Amino acid sequence: MFPHFCIQSCIMNAAHWNQPANMFAAILVGTCLWAGAALHAQSPAAPRGEDLDHYPAGPDSQRQTGVPQGETFSFALTNSQFFPGAHRAITVYVPAEYKGDQPACVYVGLDGLGFDAPVVFDNLIHRGEMPVTIAIGVSSGEVLPANGDGNSRFNRSLEFDGLDDALARCVTEEIFPAVEQHRTAAGLPIRLSRDPNDHCVGGASTGGIGAFTLAWERPDLFRRVFTAIGTFVDMRGGDRYPVLVRETEPKPLRVFQQDGSHDEWMGGPEVGDWWLGNQYLDAALEFAGYDHKHVWGTGTHNGTHAAAIFPDAMRYLWQGWPAPVAARTAASQNVLLRSVLDSSSPWQPVGEAGDACDHLVVNPQGEVFFFDRAAKRVRKLDTKGAITEAAGIPVDQAFAFAADGRVVTTPQLSAACLTMTAAGNLYATASAAGQVWLVKPNGAKILLDSGLKAPTGIALSPDDCWLAVLENQTHWGFSYRVKPDGSVDAKQRFYWVHVPAGADDSGAGDACMDREGHLYVATRLGVQVFDRNGRSRAILPLPSGEATSVSFGGAGFNTLYVTSGGHLFKRHVKAVGAPAFEPPIKLPPWGAG
Repeated sequence: MFPHFCIQSCIMNAAHWNQPANMFAAILVGTCLWAGAALHAQSPAAPRGEDLDHYPAGPDSQRQTGVPQGETFSFALTNSQFFPGAHRAITVYVPAEYKGDQPACVYVGLDGLGFDAPVVFDNLIHRGEMPVTIAIGVSSGEVLPANGDGNSRFNRSLEFDGLDDALARCVTEEIFPAVEQHRTAAGLPIRLSRDPNDHCVGGASTGGIGAFTLAWERPDLFRRVFTAIGTFVDMRGGDRYPVLVRETEPKPLRVFQQDGSHDEWMGGPEVGDWWLGNQYLDAALEFAGYDHKHVWGTGTHNGTHAAAIFPDAMRYLWQGWPAPVAARTAASQNVLLRSVLDSSSPWQPVGEAGDACDHLVVNPQGEVFFFDRAAKRVRKLDTKGAITEAAGIPVDQAFAFAADGRVVTTPQLSAACLTMTAAGNLYATASAAGQVWLVKPNGAKILLDSGLKAPTGIALSPDDCWLAVLENQTHWGFSYRVKPDGSVDAKQRFYWVHVPAGADDSGAGDACMDREGHLYVATRLGVQVFDRNGRSRAILPLPSGEATSVSFGGAGFNTLYVTSGGHLFKRHVKAVGAPAFEPPIKLPPWGAG
């Protein structure tokens, strides 16, 4: 956040919002005030003791003789399917080098085109230090009161501090098409690249975390990030980013950070420490192996320093273009990730499986079975990659395989997930009833637990000592001690599952174990991998978003299969699965951690 927004808000509220022309003018005035007051580079900072904010603009931020100037135009964008009722100003910069014959790269500036971006882009594009880039300044949304006489609802924190993908979708699905409806002064059509490698986003303060979120949530849309004095504090959960960055398999992002050692927005220090938050994120990016850079200064919470280094940031973020920004999985220092993943094997879609896949089950040969919801049938993926229909298996009914290859079902329990041991004990979760059941080899049914909130995924540790059960409607999973007769005791709320900002629950689906005793759970964030102490230590995001089912399979049980968005994905991994139907094994030593 910036103190300057008090000025912007007062001016906006003073406008006669029932008059569209006045409304648009006020939005533009507010945006211009922010760019001038918060991100000025050409005006000296006010004296303040040690002159902490003295960062004068360099030549790249000033008009240069012989450098052609691009053009800038603005328009208002009203309403949004993602932010209903919101009005916002859009400012577009088109470089002089743009010819309209092919799509241009895109820079999205949150809170408008700050940092003297049009001047900087004129200079850098002219010298070939960044590609031909159209810049789009996006102001935060404002929702006007229905009676025209009250206070507006300002969406800035909602849109920019929020940790979901709503803003990314608004930008690419609504703002990009709206920009392309315009033409340059010379009549050229505006064509924006849809390649995420051609997209850069930047912003300061709340706009700084918003810029990071656009790329973090949707690396399929944005790959290059400039974040200045970012609000990586607990405005809306932004303080979680350092942990998520450390745990999550690295994404294809390049990040440039700026902050100052005296950064603190005095309107809300109770939510965290800006300076420390940025350092924690920087350390997390380093730990996770990202292509990243930071420039720290002594400044306070304003954009003077950011504007001064903006040209260097753009050179860094665009260096090597058009070579793609790559994920650097092998560089991560996450021990669990490195022990599980084969960095040379990314997720691969199994296209022949269709787009309605769910509920993976593996047999003793490593063949993977799944429900095809659209065709209402069960299909089989064999170890050579061929897919056939699995005859004789009931549709839309949970099933498991016994050690001898028999298919086992429990229609009377309406089970969500099943797992069967080598000894013939069958464990089942009845999600709708909130129950966990044991079915003995003789058919006897024993209710093990009840009152759970939509229990789904269930998995047995490789030594047959512990049963894990995940709740779909919370962020918890339970651990039960398995007794010699197959019954359980010592129930403990044990597994803590990360939940994305846009959800109220983990959405946990199927679960499985590897031979080290790690638990793999399909969740809204992808596959989360838990250590034997119940801690989420690694997150494997999926190209299609949340995961609904996960299983080891393949001839060596070293291929991880996941359903996501109805699609089936696979990847070779270092870990080896431990299906419950295999005889128990002794696990490596483990401690309290």
